[in-house]
Amino acid sequence: MTTEGKHGDDIPPTDFNPWRDIMLVVTFLTRLPVPITDHAIRPLASAAWAFPIAGIVTGGVGGAVFYGAVLLGTPLLVAVVLGLAASVLLSGGLHEDGLADVADGFGGGATREKKLEIMHDSRIGAYGVLAVIFSAGLRVAAYAAIADQAGMQVVFAAFLGVGILSRGLLPAVMMALPIARTDGLSKSAGRPGVAGVSISLTLGLIGVVLPFHARYEPVALAVVGAGVAVFVLCLIAKRQIGGQTGDVIGAAQQIGEIAFLVMLSAAFGGNL
Repeated sequence: MTTEGKHGDDIPPTDFNPWRDIMLVVTFLTRLPVPITDHAIRPLASAAWAFPIAGIVTGGVGGAVFYGAVLLGTPLLVAVVLGLAASVLLSGGLHEDGLADVADGFGGGATREKKLEIMHDSRIGAYGVLAVIFSAGLRVAAYAAIADQAGMQVVFAAFLGVGILSRGLLPAVMMALPIARTDGLSKSAGRPGVAGVSISLTLGLIGVVLPFHARYEPVALAVVGAGVAVFVLCLIAKRQIGGQTGDVIGAAQQIGEIAFLVMLSAAFGGNL
């Protein structure tokens, strides 16, 4: 049973079951084979508070693969690519796909309806290909720069922290922007309430601060950069299609992750 919230599409949970919510989020945001129970019938928005926990899985595995590859003597750049590849494979490329669709739709559509039509198409165009290439390239370059400037342990912390933070920002996007289409993933997921968004943001901030120990100033700058970048994407999405879709949510994760890593590399490099 669900109730309607103040946004019309808000679907707050009627009962709180942390384990069920975590399983729902891990099922949706990763490719881990978790047991399917009654959590499958709940709207995703009801478990939005747990989004950062999926980041612990994807970021932790990516960082572990990177660190393990370095310990085995793999060249730094290769280790970074392996770590990023592990993280992306574990998420099923869900967010990269959203970024590609948004780039194609926003870049290739002349009207709101055409943009939504392009985004709904499973095929990928030139804008989408370029967006994914630039996303991967910027992240690899940023991780490599952080390793050179701050060491391998900080790179592991960056993998873990950005995985948590970038997903912790997503419920805020879901709540802040109206749903842009009458069907699709965003409509079925619903919109989280203030409590779920607040918990998600809190977990995201805690999850990105703790791994870095005392290096708070570079992390603070990177967090601000990620937040500003996601906010700008929200403004663009509102102007382009009138709100958010599942693809916009995926693109927000990518934009937040890229901005965080680029800002962090600049901060550790003494350029900020």
